[in-house]
Amino acid sequence: MADPTVPGPTPPRPGPATSREITFSRGRLRFRAIDSGPADGAVVVLLHGFPQRTSSWDAVAPHLHAAGFRTLVLDQRGYCSTARPAGRRAYRLSELVGDVLGLLDSADLSAAHVVGHDWGAAVAWAVAAGHPDRVLSLTAVSVPHLAAFRQAMLRSDQLLRSWYIGLFQLPWLPERLLRSRGGLPERALAGMGMTPEMIARYRSEVVGDGAVSGGLGWYRALPFASPGKATARVRVPTTFVWSDHDPALGRGGAERTARFVDADYRFVEMAGASHWIPEERPEELAREIVARAGG
Repeated sequence: MADPTVPGPTPPRPGPATSREITFSRGRLRFRAIDSGPADGAVVVLLHGFPQRTSSWDAVAPHLHAAGFRTLVLDQRGYCSTARPAGRRAYRLSELVGDVLGLLDSADLSAAHVVGHDWGAAVAWAVAAGHPDRVLSLTAVSVPHLAAFRQAMLRSDQLLRSWYIGLFQLPWLPERLLRSRGGLPERALAGMGMTPEMIARYRSEVVGDGAVSGGLGWYRALPFASPGKATARVRVPTTFVWSDHDPALGRGGAERTARFVDADYRFVEMAGASHWIPEERPEELAREIVARAGG
């Protein structure tokens, strides 16, 4: 029996923190990602949603770094100024998944922990379902498994909550609305829980940088989705984080998600939080990511 008066071994400390921008190419598109945290830490890939960019993870990443993880935050297709292809088909889910695999390849990683919020969660689900060998664990935030989402569209109020998907299929009008200052788009974002600071960031990083059409491309590519691949079962350890004050995503999809994960699964409900969990509950979210990635 060990002597309790003798100190045990000191746990290893994370290596020195680093932060740099990395780039990689897929065909004619050139992507950027922010590589931060302990250089020797286990890697967590962070995928943003709509209408946001890498800064949506700014409050979460430091908590992951403090826990010893390295983060790769991808500026995704349509948002990154050097990766904005024309045409709806360029934004099919298979292409978005390929971008994540390209990031892993560029970082010389056989696999990583994958985390996504909003549309980033949809991509993360698809990466885990189609390429389980590249995903050590999955933490999906807000958006449920895509098969659960489809079921909820038919059997709950999710179709009403998702009315804007139909609007975004229209040509030019969504761009005009989203680029307008004040008015409907900013009221809608505020109604979903965005703070004035977050709305200002949206105006600068998405509207001001010309990323509106690219972000809408993800929605406009939905008619070209491959249902089988998009709704395949997930076989990697998974945590799904959902908030009960999310006006866009209801309980129907959240509660059905467990049916589509054939691995250790944890459902975390954040009471009182809006859709924007990474900004609103960064410490809690980071804790769930660490629990999953380190478990």
